[in-house]
Amino acid sequence: MQTNTPSRSTIRLTRRGRLALAALGAVVAGTAVAVPLLIMNGGDDSRPTTLVVPEGWRASQVYAAVDEVLDLPAGTTKKSLAKADLKLPDEAGGNPEGYLFPATYPLREKTTPQKLLSRMVDTADKKFNGAPIAAGAQRNAMNVYQAVTVASIVQAEAPTKADMGKVARVIFNRLERGMPLQMDSTVDYALNRGAPRTTAADTEIDSPYNSYRRMGLPPTPIDNPGEDAVRAAINPAPGDWLYFVTVRPGDTRFTADYAEHQRNVAESDAERKKASGKASAPSKK
Repeated sequence: MQTNTPSRSTIRLTRRGRLALAALGAVVAGTAVAVPLLIMNGGDDSRPTTLVVPEGWRASQVYAAVDEVLDLPAGTTKKSLAKADLKLPDEAGGNPEGYLFPATYPLREKTTPQKLLSRMVDTADKKFNGAPIAAGAQRNAMNVYQAVTVASIVQAEAPTKADMGKVARVIFNRLERGMPLQMDSTVDYALNRGAPRTTAADTEIDSPYNSYRRMGLPPTPIDNPGEDAVRAAINPAPGDWLYFVTVRPGDTRFTADYAEHQRNVAESDAERKKASGKASAPSKK
């Protein structure tokens, strides 16, 4: 039986789980401003010895962090891509998004942007191209690059590790039903924006990353996922869910029923407004 799909202009079918978290003042991974996590030498030597790349950082954030940690002019690392000779899959078309693996990288003497990026991609290559990932991707009718793309969306959308498998299942259920993914994280990526505040107007932008208007997966990953997200992408949790929303921290609700999802979204909106009101209210002494 064919049913009518609710208009996307009236309500987003999926909501980034981090909307509620952001409203409560939590740190949102995927912010457009790169703040590299550094481990410094002791004593008088203030040079950093290690760069930590967090899960979910976009390539643009990694480039900015490398520029900062190596004390290079802004844009240097991105420009170095042409000389880096990165071992990327053919599908990437030279774009390392998704393959700058989140990990801790030592900063040796004479470290260059090319060497750092190569280390990140080599680490991703070892993690992603082993038999378990390849077999898991094939089991879900994908290649490894597509699995990494799914993992990047899971990384951006799932508010907790426990929710990753369910978010992955929503993605697969939508793909199997020929539904657009309608993930706010892909729109934010298209807009090069970190703060999760996607509006109805945003969902109309003309971009291959706009999963409200385009069917299927985006053309590339939208961030650099960690191992938990990749495992979720190849081993999604069993379920019939098509929608999800985080009502409050620790309370993300998944459902296959659109009416139930509408009620959850309304509750989430009420929670965000309440949290916003508390944050803006003057203190009373």
